[in-house]
Amino acid sequence: MKIVLGSESPRRRELLSSMGFIFRTLKPEIDESFDSSLKLETIAEFLSYKKSDALIHKIDADEILICSDTIVLLENEIIGKPKDKKEAKKILLKLSGKTHFVITGVTIRNKEKYITFQDKTEVTFNKLSDSEIDSYLKTNDAMDKAGAYGIQDWIGMIGVQKINGSYTNVMGLPTSKLHLAINDFLQ
Repeated sequence: MKIVLGSESPRRRELLSSMGFIFRTLKPEIDESFDSSLKLETIAEFLSYKKSDALIHKIDADEILICSDTIVLLENEIIGKPKDKKEAKKILLKLSGKTHFVITGVTIRNKEKYITFQDKTEVTFNKLSDSEIDSYLKTNDAMDKAGAYGIQDWIGMIGVQKINGSYTNVMGLPTSKLHLAINDFLQ
């Protein structure tokens, strides 16, 4: 089986590689906007499909394409990627001491068919101090991450009180569900 990962995320590449797959990557160039009438819980799936739609013409007939998108949902508000450190600090202060959801939508596709699914993980943060947040922001790890954090980063190690669901989903790819979905897709 030949796999194409429709992402240049180092975390997604690491997870897919750790699953034992050899693959090539393509970067989806899309406008990540969506219709405001979509239910918040379906946006990650919608965007993963949109990414796959932008890349489907770039894969060969014997390849399968895997695209995903991750959103952070706090109190019915989507928390996106910060545009700068000031916004990252605001986001982390907003998540501090609260529970939020991380939803990753995944689309597996070839030239003939596709499946789309999602995984949802509940994440509870400890109360973070300004100095903890400032220390984390010095590393630049908050940039280009939904919710301005990586669970595998220092802030995740000291800040995440508990998770209910898949740890790898919070990293950006629900590996257990992905494994099952690939098996189903190939049937």
